Amino acid sequence: MNHPVYRYWVLVGMVLIAGFSQGMLLPVLAVMLETAGVSSSANGLNAAALYIGIILISPFIEKPVRKYGYKPIIIIGLVLVMISLILFPIWQTFWFWFILRIVVGIADNLIHFSTQIWISSTASKEKRGRQLAIYGLAFGLGFGIGPMMTQLLAINEYLPFFIASGFSVIAWVFMLFLRNEWPESDFETASQLNTFSRYKQVIKLAWFALLPGFLYGYLEASLHGNYPVYAMRMGIDIQFVTVLLLPSFVFGSLFTQLPLGILSDKIGRSKVLKIIFFFGFILFFSMSFVEHLPWVLWILFTLSGMLLGSSFSLGIAYLADLVPANLLPTGTVMTGVLFAVGSMIGPTVGGWLIGVVEQGAIYYSMSSMLLLMFVAALLFERINKKSVGKSTESA
Repeated sequence: MNHPVYRYWVLVGMVLIAGFSQGMLLPVLAVMLETAGVSSSANGLNAAALYIGIILISPFIEKPVRKYGYKPIIIIGLVLVMISLILFPIWQTFWFWFILRIVVGIADNLIHFSTQIWISSTASKEKRGRQLAIYGLAFGLGFGIGPMMTQLLAINEYLPFFIASGFSVIAWVFMLFLRNEWPESDFETASQLNTFSRYKQVIKLAWFALLPGFLYGYLEASLHGNYPVYAMRMGIDIQFVTVLLLPSFVFGSLFTQLPLGILSDKIGRSKVLKIIFFFGFILFFSMSFVEHLPWVLWILFTLSGMLLGSSFSLGIAYLADLVPANLLPTGTVMTGVLFAVGSMIGPTVGGWLIGVVEQGAIYYSMSSMLLLMFVAALLFERINKKSVGKSTESA
């Protein structure tokens, strides 16, 4: 069965489950490691393993998808997630968990890469923003629900892992009814270019469209990795931070993913990205002045989530607008790598600033990155206009 509507919603369900597993693992394993007496730095290193897995598999993911199609790669990813989730509570050792997290990172990348390309290449340009927005909303919803599984540790430490694994089994069953498809690309053209040449082509055509993936990883990891530490040092109520403040960023994005995706279909991806980067910069910079007012801070966090939670899906949609079909898998691989790099750089920069600057450090880290993204958007637009002008003159 490959009815476009059925296929689309199965793929959306796929990323919902991937987001749930990822959102569940981060806090659940952090709590279990903290309870076991593992240091905070070692806890952070263990969490980074997920992103190491994403980077490790990225150079090798494109060729199998082109050769075997989307379905087998997604199924392999689901099976790896299922097995890893079941193994986590069985042997609670730091390095065993580190390896399992790398495997989960690899599996998540297999799922995300294949579903993103499948949706991007089968959606019309007029509906691409909307469909990828729903895709992003599904991931955000899953990622937001996942941390709630932490409460189940009090009942049984196996329970969160079995629930997440069970959802993966359900997704696997639905996948069995999908007919396999391959990237809609000119295989001859793609094969004529080696990997380095394809990367070079994507950078030349769409370097800016790759940056929202980096930004989203930078922001998400900084918020979840740095902000609790910053809050404790600044005397902000940690329960308020974990129960209300951080979830507001994730859930805020759920309200605007679809409207922003539809807006980008109408007025253009570039304009929407510039708007969200500029106002995101203002919001995060403003937070440094109101952190002593909890509810004002909560409102700003919610607004920033409503704006910036769509950045990853908008970047993928913009990438699909800018590059030919045969280069879309390559561009998606590069976006995944940059997301992982941003997820590791963000907490590193934020942690360094907290030690050096202290007051306002975390806000300065994120607002500075957003300002850089806004400047990059203006630069890309200017370069594109010059290129179009030269092409017109030569014609």
